[in-house]
Amino acid sequence: MSTYLVAVAAGPWHSVRTEHAGLPFGIHCRRSLAPHLDADAEEILDLTRRCFDRYHEIFEEPYPFDSYDQAFVPEFNAGAMENPGLVTFRDEFVYRSAVTDTERQTRGMVISHEMAHMWFGDLVTLQWWDDIWLNESFAEYMGYQVLAEATRFTDTWTDFAVARKGWGYDADQRPSTHPVAPTPEDVPDTASALLNFDGISYAKGASALRQLVAWMGNKDFLTGINDHFARHRFGNATLADFIDSLARATDRDVHAWAARWLRTTGVDTLTPEVRENRDGTWSLAVHQTGSSDGTRPHHLAVGLYDHDPHTPGRLLPRTPLSWDLPHDGDHTATGGRPALVLLNDQDLGYAKVRLDPRSWDTALAALSGLPDPLTRAVVWNAARDMVRDGELPPTAYLDAARAHLPYETDLAIVQGVLAFARTQIADRYLTAGRRHTALATLTALSRDILRRTEGPENGTATGLRLVAVRALISSATTPEGIQDWLDDGSVPGGPHLDPELRWRILGRLATLGATTPEAIDAELTRDPSATGREGAARCHAALPDPAAKQAAWDALFTTDEGTALSNYLFTATATGFWAPEHHDLLRPYVARYFTDVPALAAARGPALAAAAGRDAFPAVVVEEDTLRLGETCLADGDPTPALRRKLIDQLDDLRRALAVRAAAAGDGA
Repeated sequence: MSTYLVAVAAGPWHSVRTEHAGLPFGIHCRRSLAPHLDADAEEILDLTRRCFDRYHEIFEEPYPFDSYDQAFVPEFNAGAMENPGLVTFRDEFVYRSAVTDTERQTRGMVISHEMAHMWFGDLVTLQWWDDIWLNESFAEYMGYQVLAEATRFTDTWTDFAVARKGWGYDADQRPSTHPVAPTPEDVPDTASALLNFDGISYAKGASALRQLVAWMGNKDFLTGINDHFARHRFGNATLADFIDSLARATDRDVHAWAARWLRTTGVDTLTPEVRENRDGTWSLAVHQTGSSDGTRPHHLAVGLYDHDPHTPGRLLPRTPLSWDLPHDGDHTATGGRPALVLLNDQDLGYAKVRLDPRSWDTALAALSGLPDPLTRAVVWNAARDMVRDGELPPTAYLDAARAHLPYETDLAIVQGVLAFARTQIADRYLTAGRRHTALATLTALSRDILRRTEGPENGTATGLRLVAVRALISSATTPEGIQDWLDDGSVPGGPHLDPELRWRILGRLATLGATTPEAIDAELTRDPSATGREGAARCHAALPDPAAKQAAWDALFTTDEGTALSNYLFTATATGFWAPEHHDLLRPYVARYFTDVPALAAARGPALAAAAGRDAFPAVVVEEDTLRLGETCLADGDPTPALRRKLIDQLDDLRRALAVRAAAAGDGA
C-alpha cells in the first residue's frame, strides 16, 4: 500500500455501524453533529451500498480491503480523501440545515467518487504524480456514472455539465493549464504535484474519458479497465500501462487518441455553419478551432429541434446527427432546416460550442422549452462561454435568465445559472453603475421563482424555493424584506429559517450596513457551533466600517501560532471582507494584499496559501492597477508554488473580466 494512503482517525466519534456484503461498514462524525448524521444515516448508507454493489457488477476485481468506513472530519482541507477502507470527508457533508436535492446528489457523487478510488488509486496506484489523472479523472467519471446507474440520482451528468464542466474549461484557458497527463519532467516534486489537483485533472480528464467511452463503447472500455486491474493489482501503473490495456480491448487507435487528448492543452471551439439550399435541403458544416489545431478528434451528437406548432415556446427534437471531427464533411438533409441546431447535444464532448444566428435566436426565445435538462445545460454553457469570451453582453445573459429560469425545473441548472450571474456577471463583469441593475434583475427573478412555487410543497418546489431564497438574499440591495424574514424566522410560504439561512441573511445585512456587531454576537450565542463561528467571522468582516475591516485584515494576515485563524475561519473572514459594495473602503487594501500575502503563504503552508490566493484575492476590484500590482508580486514577491499558481489564475481571470467589460462597453451594453 502506498504510504500516502495510510490514515488514522482518532477522537470522540459518533458512529453508525452496519454490515454489507459480509463487510463492516460505518459512518462517523464529531459528536456535536450526531443528530444531523443520524437524520441522514440511512440515505448515506443506502448510497454507499448501492454504489458498492454496482462497482462489483462492473469490476471483476472485488473490493480489495476488509472494511469500509467513512469519517466526516472537521477542518478538512480537501473535499474528501480515498484512504483504503477509511474515506475522510469535509464534515460540511453532514448537513445541519436544509439543502437542495442537487446538493444531496453532490454528496452522493463524492461518496461514489471516493469509492471508485478503492480500485483507481488504491488497488492500482499511480507510479508518479504525473499520472494523478489516473486517480482523479477516473474517479470523477466513475463517480457520476455509477451514481446515475445505481441510485435515484439519474441526472448526474446535468449537474456535471453545469457545476464541473466550466471548472475544466476555465482552467484549460489559463496560462497555468497543463495536459491531463503531463510528463514526469513537468512534475518534478510533490509541491508541483499538489498544483495539479485542479479542473484539468478532475473535470477535463473526466470529460475526456466520457468522450472516450462514447467513441470506443462502454463494453470495450470496461474490458480494458478490468484488464488493467488484473495486470497491476496491488502495484503501480502508468499512462502507457493503461492505454495498452484499452488498446487490447478495442480496434480503435487508443494510442493516437491519448496523444491528442491527454498530452495536449487547451479547449477547442466548434462553430456550426448552417445553409439553406435552393432545392429545399439544408446543409451543416462544423468548424473546429483551438490549440489542438483541428487534429483532436471529437465524437458528437448534433441536436436538431423544431418549434412545436401546437405549444408556443416548446421545441420538438428530430433524430440527432452523429458527427466525428475532423473527418466528417458537410451534411446535407431534406425537410427544411431546424429552428435550432445544437452541437454537442447531451454533452458527450469536451469543447466550447457556438450557435448559428438563427439557432441563437431560437434559444433566446425558447430555451426553457427544450425537453431535456442536459440539452438546456449545453445551451446555458454556450451562453456562459460566449460571455466570458466577450461575444455575448453580460446583460444578454441576465435577460435570458430572467426570461427562462422561472420555468426551469432542474435544480442544478437554476443553481448554476444564478451562481454565474451573481458572482461573475454582477460582481466582476459589470461596472458598479450597472451592478445595481443586475442585482435588481436577480432579485426580481428570485421572486418570480418563489411565486411560481407557492402552494402545496413537493421535492422540486421545495428545492427551487430554497435556491430562490438564497439568491434573493445575496442580491438584496436594501434590508427591506430580508430583515422581516429574519425577524419572523421564516419566509412566507417557506422555508423556515434554519441556521444557514439566518447567517446568510445576517451576512447580507452586514454588507449593507444594516446590522451591528452586537446583533452578530447575539446570533453566535444562538448558534455557537463551528459553522456558527464561521458565520460570525464572515459577518464581522462584512461590516462597512473601517475598524471592522482593519480587524478582519489583522486576523487574516497574522502568522502567530496562538492567534492565526484556522483555514475555515480564514476563508469565512476573507469572503466577508471583499464586498463589492465597499469599493472605496477596500481600495487601500489592494496594494497591501500583494505586499503581505507572500509572507503569509510562506509561513502557513500550501493549503492556507491556496486559500489566500483563492478567497483573499481582491477579485472584486476589477482595475488595471490590481493587475499591475499582481504582476509585480509575481515578479518580485517570491510567492510559494501554491500561491503563485493561484495568483497566475486570478490575474488571468482579472484580464478576462477587464476584456469583457471593454467588449460590453463597445456594444453599448
